[in-house]
Amino acid sequence: MKIQLSDHFTYHRLMRFVIPSILLMLGTSLYSIVDGLFVSNYVGKIPFAAINLIMPIAMAGAAFGFMIGTGGSAIVSKTLGEGKRADANAYFSMLIYVTIIGGLILSALGMTFIRPLSMALGAEGEMLENCVIYGRILFSTATAFMLQSVFQSFFVVAEKPTLSLIISIAAGLTNVVLDYLFIAVFQWGIAGAAIATAAGEIIGGILPLVYFSRKNNSLLQLQKTKFNKTVLFNTCVNGSSEMVTSLSASVVNMLYNFQLMRLAGEDGIAAFGVIMYANFIFSAIFLGYSIGSAPIVSYHYGAGNHSELKNIFKKSLFLIGITGITLTVVSHLIAAPLIQIFVGYDPDLAAMTTHGFMIYAFMFLLCGFNIWGSSFFTALNNGGISALISFSRTLIFEISAVLILPIFLDIDGIWLSVVVAETLALFVTTICLVRKHKVYQYA
Repeated sequence: MKIQLSDHFTYHRLMRFVIPSILLMLGTSLYSIVDGLFVSNYVGKIPFAAINLIMPIAMAGAAFGFMIGTGGSAIVSKTLGEGKRADANAYFSMLIYVTIIGGLILSALGMTFIRPLSMALGAEGEMLENCVIYGRILFSTATAFMLQSVFQSFFVVAEKPTLSLIISIAAGLTNVVLDYLFIAVFQWGIAGAAIATAAGEIIGGILPLVYFSRKNNSLLQLQKTKFNKTVLFNTCVNGSSEMVTSLSASVVNMLYNFQLMRLAGEDGIAAFGVIMYANFIFSAIFLGYSIGSAPIVSYHYGAGNHSELKNIFKKSLFLIGITGITLTVVSHLIAAPLIQIFVGYDPDLAAMTTHGFMIYAFMFLLCGFNIWGSSFFTALNNGGISALISFSRTLIFEISAVLILPIFLDIDGIWLSVVVAETLALFVTTICLVRKHKVYQYA
């Protein structure tokens, strides 16, 4: 039975609606994870460290896509809730075209400046050359990657989350199969890993473009449109929190790498890379839930259905709390065997990574509330509050923690930084939710 944004959502119906988005985000997280797995085991520790050093720069390119996708989907969902379908399609089309133009510009800039950026992060010699090769290939498909990020949100608005999941699976499988062929069979090294990832991004970004360009049975379709600076401005403001989250996460990860290079060298960066792979998987669950549930919030906010807002609010808090506890327990149980898969060939590196991950994993108790809280206010078209949560969480708390804690705790201060930052951010999220509940009537 088809689930519509206008429905009343029980736990069962809510989970059925958001699971495709969760699985989609999990599939997207496979890109860097699969690359790292094959490179670490078939190419070597230095190329593996190079991927982990350059990935934050490459992922920064997704920030624009997340901003357009989350901010724009909130506006388009609200417009659909108001019964203005023609306007919703016009806004959707304009935002996709803007994304394509932005992607082309980003691709050119990234391919041009990847070497000096890598050098600024401390890469040199063999590691620097690996960074440049991997980074230039990834930036060549930045437009497709940004479109993939945008369409993740708009597929949910179009009431086609399952189709989005199918495309994501196709993209992920392409990446896995080509990684095996290019790295393990053809022995193309780090270039093979980058080409495999780029191929997956092309499928994930171009297939949705083809689907929405043709007549379809969803709520959205690409069409001729006019530039609307007001809608674009509101999209950017509303989605600024997601852009801040993505950009600041990249900046913070670069700072982590800089600190780890100083304290532990290439082994430290490799250890952090493995921990980040686990973080990609677990955080993807919270991100997927936020992306999947946001259009529901926007639709009922636009329709003035406060009872359903309260329903989604209460159910979301419960589900995120249970998930956070579960993921923290699971992360401690799987830490050792997971790390053996990536760096089992180096006992000292494996021991460092396991120790760091056991500390880092406590953040999963907290981060879901902060990720969802920011997305919730974006869905309510309050980009200011959403940005406040995201900005404080990463650019203030996490950067401060990763700069200060290592002074007193050495490398353990780096692993503990994210736990401290998420704890402080949770206070901000809670205050915002309590102070705004009467304005939006969600509690």
